[in-house]
Amino acid sequence: MKEEIVDFGGSGVKVVSLNTVIIGTGAAGYSAADRLHQFGQKDIAIVSEGVDFGTSRNAGSDKQTYYKLSLAGEAPDSARRLAQTLFDGGCVDGDIALCEAALSAQCFFRLVELGVPFPCNRYGEYVGYKTDHDPAERATSIGPFTSRKMTESLQASVESKGICVYRNLLAVKLIKNGDAVVGLICEDCDLMNNGATELVVFNCRNVVFATGGPAGIYADCVYPENQFGAHAVAFEAGVAGCNLTEWQYGLASVKPRWNVSGTYMQALPRFVSTDLDGGDQRDFLADYFPKRGELLSKVFLKGYQWPFDIRKTRGGSSLIDLLVYIETHLKGRRVFLDYRTNPGGGAIDFNELGAEARKYLDKAGACFGTPIERLAHMNAPAADFYKDRGVDLRVDMLEIALCAQHNNGGLGVDCWWRTNIPGVFAAGEAAATHGVYRPGGSALNAGQVGSMRAARYIATRRADAPMGTEEFLESAESGVEEILDFRSRVASGGDNAGGLFDAAAKRMSRVGGVVRDVAAIRAAISEINLELKNFANEVRGEGKAGLIKALKLKNILVCQYVYLSAMADYAEKYGESRGSALYSDPGGTTPHVALPAEFAFHEIDGGSERMVQEVVFADGSCAFSWREVRPIPYEDGFFENVWREYREDGNIP
Repeated sequence: MKEEIVDFGGSGVKVVSLNTVIIGTGAAGYSAADRLHQFGQKDIAIVSEGVDFGTSRNAGSDKQTYYKLSLAGEAPDSARRLAQTLFDGGCVDGDIALCEAALSAQCFFRLVELGVPFPCNRYGEYVGYKTDHDPAERATSIGPFTSRKMTESLQASVESKGICVYRNLLAVKLIKNGDAVVGLICEDCDLMNNGATELVVFNCRNVVFATGGPAGIYADCVYPENQFGAHAVAFEAGVAGCNLTEWQYGLASVKPRWNVSGTYMQALPRFVSTDLDGGDQRDFLADYFPKRGELLSKVFLKGYQWPFDIRKTRGGSSLIDLLVYIETHLKGRRVFLDYRTNPGGGAIDFNELGAEARKYLDKAGACFGTPIERLAHMNAPAADFYKDRGVDLRVDMLEIALCAQHNNGGLGVDCWWRTNIPGVFAAGEAAATHGVYRPGGSALNAGQVGSMRAARYIATRRADAPMGTEEFLESAESGVEEILDFRSRVASGGDNAGGLFDAAAKRMSRVGGVVRDVAAIRAAISEINLELKNFANEVRGEGKAGLIKALKLKNILVCQYVYLSAMADYAEKYGESRGSALYSDPGGTTPHVALPAEFAFHEIDGGSERMVQEVVFADGSCAFSWREVRPIPYEDGFFENVWREYREDGNIP
């Protein structure tokens, strides 16, 4: 790795030449660096806006799940069975599913060896439990902060190897030479350096996006506030998006941001709607569930079935998500969980509950008291989590909303986690390896497998040195000048970037969240297109903080444009509601007679789940293509043949 300072029109720019740059310091980013070093490629560095930022380190749930091959018990399992489960989620490529299944045990045990304390029994079996969309007991957990411990353990391994981490850098533009990427431009985000701080430009052969999902595009989201994403940087360089329509939404607390899944619902809290000032309290669920036993049973099931699922809106627990959405988005009210009082008031007759809820609570010894008493009995750390963050559930109500939680789509990759642009890889949530549905916890496994596969390919097939400095600067010149010009325009007076950012995020939650109307989406696309055209003349940011906010605003507008265009394209081609999205259809039916007409929809017939949507953003517009999913590969597994091919090239094409 070589560093040098180069003058660009009077501005000092740091140029760093090396083989590979990894963007992101979450579990996938650290894993990519750790694996590259393990495979012999040590000319690498990590770029991070904030080492302590991101979803891996700062998010979780009452029992955050890691999904892998079954490693205990008598129930039969295999890589192909697990691959089939992943593939059956819809819009999933079979070769990627097989990789995630086949390497799940290897990646899992790597984490164990690094110190992640996944539980095993006295004989060494790593026991599991069943999670959502899981036909086996493949899930495991170390509690609310599984991904945090993963990240910390991987970070410690990376630091022990002396791998360089460039901090306070925001990735803003990829540099291309022909069709291939040869570098990355980053802006210094250190707010203590408020002057004309250098840009940092990386001259490299490979860039790995391990930046998580594009959380910044939504206002209603449970991602940590410091999670932003970098998809627009990839889109502007021609990296294809894949399955961008497929998100996961769920109920979450607003402050702090945290998923209210699992025990938070199984404790049977009271749902309360208020006006904006906190007055006019109403138990609004009772309007839709006149029988108290049915209401309580649906709330309980919301814990099992936490992500919004269109299939569970007709008589299922996901109707609750829509009712919360109506209160907050249509009526302009606020919604809270009240753990102090039972729904409907007074003691609960647990015999009124459905069999599943009654059996579970009885087995847990929780058929008594108030919601907070049941929560503390079943999962005391879940109650302590909020108390440690200033919300005492024994005293305070907890404000919630229906929030974006995970993007199942993202940057399109192949089975080596390569994108369509040579030199660009994606791993973790940034990579579009999931489809419509996925087993809970599979994202953590996918991040480890994807980063390992990308590292293996880079170390084997793209290990050569970067371009010479002079040749690289010719490729980088126009991109650097573009960013320097952006700086000067944004700093020309005024400061409106923050307000525009907030307005754009709220618009996305309104039109591109759980409920999607194609006319509203098209109107939003037109607005965004106009805002991007007028960006240079209208957006201003004061000082370093204003510049960073303006850069992020530009990125989320591009990202929103691509994502909303994908939703509109899907709606016009299929129009079926699926996964975690309801596409309004006047010709359909509503899931409850009391819901407004805009909640009418048609469920999928299965045809769309066999097709993958891909999109390329170029010259300010989106080009879409559709293809069938790649099937799960079935190759000759004769040992001697595989062994011979492995000796020749490691089976890395």
